[in-house]
Amino acid sequence: MSDQPALPPQGPGPVEMADPALRFEVKRALVWLSLIVGFALVVLLIQPIMLILAGLVLASMLDGGVRLVGRVLPIGRGWRLLIVTLAVTLFIAGTTILAGVEITAQASELSAVVQEQAVRFFNWLSGTGLLPAGKADLSGLAQQAMGSIGRLTSWVGTAAGAIGSAVMILAIGLFVAMEPRAYGQGLEWLVPRESRVEFSRTLDHMALVLRRLLAGRLFGMLFEGVLIWIVLSIGGVPMALLLGIITGILAFIPNIGAFVSGVLMVAVGFSAGLDTGLWAIGTYFVVQTFDGYVVIPLVARKTVDMPPALTLGWQVLVGSVLGLLGLMLADPLLAMIKTALERSAETGNPDAPPKPARRRRAAKG
Repeated sequence: MSDQPALPPQGPGPVEMADPALRFEVKRALVWLSLIVGFALVVLLIQPIMLILAGLVLASMLDGGVRLVGRVLPIGRGWRLLIVTLAVTLFIAGTTILAGVEITAQASELSAVVQEQAVRFFNWLSGTGLLPAGKADLSGLAQQAMGSIGRLTSWVGTAAGAIGSAVMILAIGLFVAMEPRAYGQGLEWLVPRESRVEFSRTLDHMALVLRRLLAGRLFGMLFEGVLIWIVLSIGGVPMALLLGIITGILAFIPNIGAFVSGVLMVAVGFSAGLDTGLWAIGTYFVVQTFDGYVVIPLVARKTVDMPPALTLGWQVLVGSVLGLLGLMLADPLLAMIKTALERSAETGNPDAPPKPARRRRAAKG
């Protein structure tokens, strides 16, 4: 036998792909396979993903409050977050203590009133010949038509059933609000090194847009809820406080929330008489007109302006697939997607004109 060492094989191994074209096709196939697997995982894990998104939305709200407090009190971030959390907790607890008994009593009556008014409405349609006669059929139709609204209103009194999800969302929101930069850096490590700087800028821009969007929504919720409560109380509409709270909560969901709250106001108003029902209709149209032509444009200039048709279509799509939680998170998710696409277009085309918001700021000087 020879003492010379064995030479390594000169040709390609049995599992080596020497052809560049073959390697390219294999990489492309792996990319498509990864996309399919990722989509399947999203479908399977959609519920926990929605909880995580809800926690991030809550974290963005808390982060906005922390930044706002930081303009007044130059203290550490942890102390500012504690102040914001305590303020929100005291506000919710105070509202519950002051109006909790009245809200509970009104919530138990609202569902029955809505069902009764729906049956009367369908009976009126039957009398005009627009619907076939038949009380049983009309009652079933009313229950089907008002079922979703009934679930929305009963949520006020049955929120304790979702305590586990609420605790998870609260925990995620608090942890992310404590150290948002740490979690952002963790996401940056998931992208290639050469893209991390631009990815970090995109994340910061998305967070800014989300904070502005949520600040505008919170302002709109407070404005609509308080105004509806005051005006309905002046007109003698029953359950004005509960209707104001529901209107304020549903104001987080533009378009669809306004329609649902309007149906509830009109139904409750007509349950107390014709004059009260007409007052409820007038209140709804006046508040929504003022909100649509004054409040929303003013808020959109400072936050993010999304096309109404796109927003409504996205809400219908996400709500039909993911339910109530998806409907509530539809707008923040759309705002983040829109911001990421705009940022990608600006990065890919340096000669692109500035966005309208930037032109407005430039025009103001």
